Amino acid sequence: MSKDAAATRLALVQAAQRRFAFDGYRATTVRDIAADAGVNVALINRYFVSKEGLFRACLDRTATDRTAGDRAGEDAGDGAAGGPDLERALSGLIRHIIRSPTDEDSMQLLLLLRSSGDEAVDRIRRETLRGYAERLAGAVRGGGSAGVDDDLLVRAEIALSVVLGMTMLRTSTRVEPLASADVEAVAVPLEDALRALLGGGRGRA
Repeated sequence: MSKDAAATRLALVQAAQRRFAFDGYRATTVRDIAADAGVNVALINRYFVSKEGLFRACLDRTATDRTAGDRAGEDAGDGAAGGPDLERALSGLIRHIIRSPTDEDSMQLLLLLRSSGDEAVDRIRRETLRGYAERLAGAVRGGGSAGVDDDLLVRAEIALSVVLGMTMLRTSTRVEPLASADVEAVAVPLEDALRALLGGGRGRA
């Protein structure tokens, strides 16, 4: 893909994220998105096939941003449960949350959590969230998501809800003192909570 094409795709995704987050899926038109991005509306069909395809691309970008530093299920670990993949996953989650909250974080949360009233689109949202939980569970198991059982997947989904909830309190609602707490005040209890859910709490065998 050329640099111009990549830049156009990114501009469309960023414009769509804002529209979907603040106006909702149903109220947003492809013409609105194209106008915001400053490109021809036909390029949405070229790059994403449809508005639904563009929404999926927005969620894919959101999931990628939220798992920055986490290559669970992609990079090979040592195969041991709670090995390097888990450490990488925990590090990525914690690093994302403790950095300074941004407006982009708020938009990402709205995309992930706000119901659209469209079943096909809500299914994409559920698939995205479940896919992330499966990757997280795979990091705990070691060696990817194959063979992850429901109990571990539930724990991973609870961990994901902790991460999303904490991010929401620090961004959209800015609950104090959490919103402005320093790195150590957030990172230590968060790591304890995630380890208790996914890999055993500190001091446990």
